[in-house]
Amino acid sequence: MADGLELIRGWFDARGWTPWAFQESAWSSFREGRSGLIHVPTGAGKTYASYMGPLSELIEEEPKPDGLRVLFVTPLRAVSRDIEKALKLPVEELGLIDRVTVESRTGDTSSSVRARQRKKLPTVLVTTPESLCLLLTQDEAREKLGGVRAVIVDEWHELLSTKRGSQMELVLARLRSFAPRMRTWALSATIANLDDAASAVAGSEEEPVLVSGEIDRPVFVESVLPREGEPFPWAGHMGLVMLPRVLEAIETDAEGLPAVSTLVFVNTRSQAERWFGAIEAARPEWRPVIGLHHGSIDKADREQIEGGLKSGEVRLVVATSSLDLGVDFAPVERVMQIGSVKGVARLMQRAGRASHRPGAPCTVTCVPTNALELVEIAAARRAIAEGEVEPRVPDVSPLDVLSQHLVTCAMGGGFRAEEMFEEVRTAWSFRDLSRTEFDWALALVEKGGETLHAYPEYHKVVLGEDGVYRVESKRIATLHRMNVGTITADAVMDIRFANGKKIGFIEETFIDKLRPGEKFVFAGRTLAYQRTRDLTAIVKPATGTTNFTPIWGGTRLPISESLSESVREALESARDGTYDATVDLELELAQLLVEPQKRLSAIPDADETLVEIGETREGAHCFVYPFEGRLVHEGLAALTALRLTRHRSATFSTAANDYGFELLTAKGYPFEELVTNALFTLDDVVEDAVDSVNVSAMAKKQFREVARISGLVPQSVPGAARSVKSVQAKSGLIYDVLEEFDPENMLLMQAKREALEKQFERTRLGRTLTRLSSGRLVVKLIARPTPLSLPLVVERMGAKLSTESLAERIEKMRAAWEK
Repeated sequence: MADGLELIRGWFDARGWTPWAFQESAWSSFREGRSGLIHVPTGAGKTYASYMGPLSELIEEEPKPDGLRVLFVTPLRAVSRDIEKALKLPVEELGLIDRVTVESRTGDTSSSVRARQRKKLPTVLVTTPESLCLLLTQDEAREKLGGVRAVIVDEWHELLSTKRGSQMELVLARLRSFAPRMRTWALSATIANLDDAASAVAGSEEEPVLVSGEIDRPVFVESVLPREGEPFPWAGHMGLVMLPRVLEAIETDAEGLPAVSTLVFVNTRSQAERWFGAIEAARPEWRPVIGLHHGSIDKADREQIEGGLKSGEVRLVVATSSLDLGVDFAPVERVMQIGSVKGVARLMQRAGRASHRPGAPCTVTCVPTNALELVEIAAARRAIAEGEVEPRVPDVSPLDVLSQHLVTCAMGGGFRAEEMFEEVRTAWSFRDLSRTEFDWALALVEKGGETLHAYPEYHKVVLGEDGVYRVESKRIATLHRMNVGTITADAVMDIRFANGKKIGFIEETFIDKLRPGEKFVFAGRTLAYQRTRDLTAIVKPATGTTNFTPIWGGTRLPISESLSESVREALESARDGTYDATVDLELELAQLLVEPQKRLSAIPDADETLVEIGETREGAHCFVYPFEGRLVHEGLAALTALRLTRHRSATFSTAANDYGFELLTAKGYPFEELVTNALFTLDDVVEDAVDSVNVSAMAKKQFREVARISGLVPQSVPGAARSVKSVQAKSGLIYDVLEEFDPENMLLMQAKREALEKQFERTRLGRTLTRLSSGRLVVKLIARPTPLSLPLVVERMGAKLSTESLAERIEKMRAAWEK
């Protein structure tokens, strides 16, 4: 019998490589029968660290492997081909192709390959969470998957705190029941709570191994800053005023083209469209070598850009998070970030796209879009240096995910209730699931629960005389397979030319507002809307220019908790001058903001909270600056307004951003008397939060996702196109029925919890209230808007004024600081 590890070490040696210590550790841990997490920097060799242990066993297996042995799961199907190539390489070069076959199975896999795989699966399969769920729905799932020895989950940090992650945990629990010898490994580069992450992939009944590499791959944060005297915004997030400086910073070759392959990251799809168009207009000679990449552009166009990056033909790409993960673009040498990335881990992830080689340092060049982002950049640099990365916390027993999983298992050979309950509790996120909750979810998929039992479409699983739950209806089975997964679609429609060529997809609400002939920018093109047909927007190429760009909902990210703490510390440092001006150039430039803020009001210590109170012709203002992110501040504004009205009746207008919130009411309101630590008490916070906002409306919107995932409302149906609006209408109807006749329905309660968490980051709101109620409030009376309050004023005024008049008002307020 060949020594698998010795052959693999020989293969490394033949390629001029030496295995890292963490790779050797992962190989030996796997062969000892252990599961765990591999946590090393991007580009350090995680893939081969996780794969070579299983491959060494395949080399040694006698007789040769027959059937599926290794599953490699990626959250991005676009990278499955690259992973497949990487896994095939040692197999081919070691002459193992007659023993080990490597294939992919995703939503992009051809029907012929799928048909072949239905008969016989390869030895190693690269797949996505959703495609793996579909394998579990096959009648012979236990037989086909019972030989699995290893499951490797890539980019675990992206799955961990989502419902996709919870579903993946349930899938792993199911596979362990099929294949007791199976070991599970997760891969991640940027995560803080390593023990939780390792436990989530290994399951609640196993002590996981944590493999970390002592690989120094430092992340350097640089910045492109405005020159002295150049105009620079005090608010806003597009940042196009910095375009000349960005173009100067991009090195060019003798032909005037970008000299090195560069990724220019932005935070929103609208921003990507605007920046790509601006670069193309300013440097038309770059058109053959630049590209645009975001999630709404057609897959074929995105793949063309990705291929160009790999080959080096495309040298500069403006992209959103659609290029954050997975794909190894070896030629990329430079990464730029327009605007604050709002999170430490996200900035590190994007920086890691550059110089994607083990041990190679990576640099990200940040471009601030407004004055306060100068502080954010310096804060991010400090947080990275101190290792302050955000944790990813798994969901706790999401019952919509469990309900879908029960139907999947009923289709894949069936299950017994007692055995399934014990199996589900081995999934980390469901380790505290009660029998009451499990029985409720089982009753939901068996007979529609207490409210929907009269409708046959909700009678999905049937209890047989042998005590096994199965799916007997072919229609229900077909519907379930079409709707497997936890990714819910936005209300979008395709964009196509009249000849049928697809350009991408766009939100229905944007198209609904267009008039025939109206021009807009999409995928780097100027288009003219013609008509809507069969849930498709028909457009044609247009001449001329326009700045009208779709605004996609939900794309502005709030600042993370780790970064917000660092921002408070950086501001204090800027106030006191306790920073190195040769390193934190941003804080040196931020003195343009810091000095007038100190003169007009104050800059608090990192553990203090500034409150500014003043009156203008608009009324009485109260500005509060916890620096805890937009979502938390929206919740705080609503909660604070409610509590204030209990002391003195008033009507408030509110505004919130990542740094604080504003309350505006009629003149004479006694803010100075009422805004005390007691206002931020945790007492009755849940009840007050519910009273302060329209929770029912938010929960009804969130219920669309819960209803889709749980199977109450299918997103896709056989033989017919179904608009997202119709899905929303049906989920809304079910919500109203449950609200009236079954208000304690567990899915209804889950939707309300998730709505509060999504809208306000509820648990973070609680931590913020604790800090505000126990810490020192620095209350300042102000005569005019300050540098910190100005962005909040802009936020509120922006909806009422034109761009020109708003700019004039901002300039007048800014000029007043000099008086």
